[in-house]
Amino acid sequence: MFDRIRALLHRLNEVREVSALTDRDLHDLGLSREQVLQFLEMPDDISDRVTAMGAIFGVPLADLKRDHAQWIDLLTTCGHCADRAACSQVLGSAHPQPADCGFCGNRHSFADLALQPH
Repeated sequence: MFDRIRALLHRLNEVREVSALTDRDLHDLGLSREQVLQFLEMPDDISDRVTAMGAIFGVPLADLKRDHAQWIDLLTTCGHCADRAACSQVLGSAHPQPADCGFCGNRHSFADLALQPH
């Protein structure tokens, strides 16, 4: 019970910090206030999952992050995914392949990025 209260207080502090961000701060981040609040609700491992899944498709991290808006879209799609169990299974397998990722909402984006020159 104490851990739940601590987590709630931590969340309230994070929301207060986001509320305190100026429009300039948000512009510098390249995010809206709503997007930042949505990211607070996402699991902590989203960036790692997107990076790992991109690697399965042969897309290096630099290419995933090259276009900031696309990076945010990839994170958002991953953050709203209902197939975390399937994702965990693929990411935990010995030799995952793009064909194993039919459930992934970002699979078409990863495939398109893989075709672009690095």
